[in-house]
Amino acid sequence: MKKKLLSTVVLLGTMVLSTCNVTTEDEATTGNTNNDQEAVQIDLLGAAADEKDLNILRDQLTRNGFEVNVNQQPDYASYRAQRDAGNFDISVASWTTVTGNPDYAVRSLFTSDGDSRVIAPDSEVDELINQAATENESEYVDTYSELENVLVTENAYTAGLYNSLKAQAFNKDLINPESVNLYKSRAFAWDTVQFNDTSLNETEPLILTQTESDLTSLDPIKGNDGSINQLNTNMYVRLVNLTEDDTVTSEASLSYDHAIAEGNTDYYFVLRDDINFTSVEDGQAVDTGERVGADDVKFSLERASDPESVPDHRTYSLHEYIDEVTVVDDMSELEDATVAEAGTSVKDALEDDLDTSINSLVTDKTQADSAAGNYQVVKLTTTEPFPQVLNYLAHQSAGIVSKKQVESVNTYDIENFDINTDIPYGDQRAVTEGDTYDNHLYASGPYVMIEKNDYAATFQKNPAYMPETDNAAKIKNVTVRFIGDMDSALSALRSGEVHLLYGLGETQYQVVEGEESLELQTGPSNAVQYLIINTTNEDRKTAQSEDLRKAILYSINQDDFIQSYDGQKEKAFTPVTPLVETGNELEADADLAQEHLSNYLEQSEE
Repeated sequence: MKKKLLSTVVLLGTMVLSTCNVTTEDEATTGNTNNDQEAVQIDLLGAAADEKDLNILRDQLTRNGFEVNVNQQPDYASYRAQRDAGNFDISVASWTTVTGNPDYAVRSLFTSDGDSRVIAPDSEVDELINQAATENESEYVDTYSELENVLVTENAYTAGLYNSLKAQAFNKDLINPESVNLYKSRAFAWDTVQFNDTSLNETEPLILTQTESDLTSLDPIKGNDGSINQLNTNMYVRLVNLTEDDTVTSEASLSYDHAIAEGNTDYYFVLRDDINFTSVEDGQAVDTGERVGADDVKFSLERASDPESVPDHRTYSLHEYIDEVTVVDDMSELEDATVAEAGTSVKDALEDDLDTSINSLVTDKTQADSAAGNYQVVKLTTTEPFPQVLNYLAHQSAGIVSKKQVESVNTYDIENFDINTDIPYGDQRAVTEGDTYDNHLYASGPYVMIEKNDYAATFQKNPAYMPETDNAAKIKNVTVRFIGDMDSALSALRSGEVHLLYGLGETQYQVVEGEESLELQTGPSNAVQYLIINTTNEDRKTAQSEDLRKAILYSINQDDFIQSYDGQKEKAFTPVTPLVETGNELEADADLAQEHLSNYLEQSEE
């Protein structure tokens, strides 16, 4: 049944607003007026960007017997400060699984030691998350379904509101539509894009945008946010990649192929020999002559899995399952190890897509020669069975850096590191035009950053990245303009100042579709808007009463959200929803909401 929403209340700054009970058309139909019992006050927290969702939630809860105080913060930083302080009963939040695997969707948010934890410690939740991590995709569906029920149905710790689409738009008169990919999880990759007039690939820059101009770090392990995910994705090659639909692949990665050995703790990668690091000299990308090899892989992944390897390591939680990285030098190891669920040898699996069979293994990267059958093979061993480690290896934080270059730049004492005087590898000051400019980047991916200022960053193609193959970058120069407002970015796209806009909101779709020169791409995403029900602050009534949490849970009608976004949203049970088909779905139930609310009121009077 469609619901008639109450009029939108304009919320100003951080003002706390409350609403009283109002009988709506829907209530008149169902008889649910709540006038026969005391209204329960509840504090709803959110950011200004979530105003529509806050209004819908407020109205739904009001109809089910709550008096809702809406605390709308003007920006994300202010909102997060209130959330971290526990100053709420319920809070609107969002989560995007950028690695394409369900472990990332739950570990940080729901485990007792998660760095983004939103629920009180629960041993059953921890056990289910850790169990699912050891299982293959065919095995973990039931485990994640059980986890969702513990989180939502049994305890009402959280509730999904909706799953968003992913969208981007580009100038189809200028850019070849067949060269533009829309990835569900992976940040936008530039190397496939080319102009309709291919003669422009060498002379004209591809102009893109992003909102953030202050870059966290161009060292892959020191950031996982919107300021650098797209940039580092294009500057550093990884052992594997994600396809548009989140399948792990070796295509256009550092490995020709990969294999998982029986037991799900050993992972083998046979490396390419046609990628060199590029650096910047006199404003141009140049081939350093240094091959990207097994020693760089070992160095990169060992520092990624070591929380003390650099000051302000921000991606350790993605790589803590890495136990050991070794360069394989014994052919018999590949011949004796068998592939999980296949029965063939790891050597046979790695040779599937090779033009020349593995004749010998070399530990010196300069001796690798795939045409002669002389390969480098790296083995990654996890602390316990963990097939989803491959998804984390596809993330930008697992980008391969130059061991030689990083060690030559990071000469500081970690214990006495001073950000005011020490400029570590990847610090944006080294690439910012002006007195601090001293570009020390060694990029292993298809592009390297030349320089940046407050308005834009410029990149140039790595001349030694898989040259003479289909994987070589097509357009030589890329400019990323920093435009903080998406409406302004859309205006720049429409006027031709920008060629491609990544991450459009639903309200912009119609504008794009009205422009003959523009093409809109939309598809599934792993972005979920969900409700945090406060159990971490013991002073909050939601932490003290399961009945109160369930009264909130059954007041949520996801159809209201989908309708308000013109059908451009999908239902979500938890952040796992876009990744695993568990079949779980949240159904609004006014009778159950009233039952649990009555139980809460009775218990409060005792």
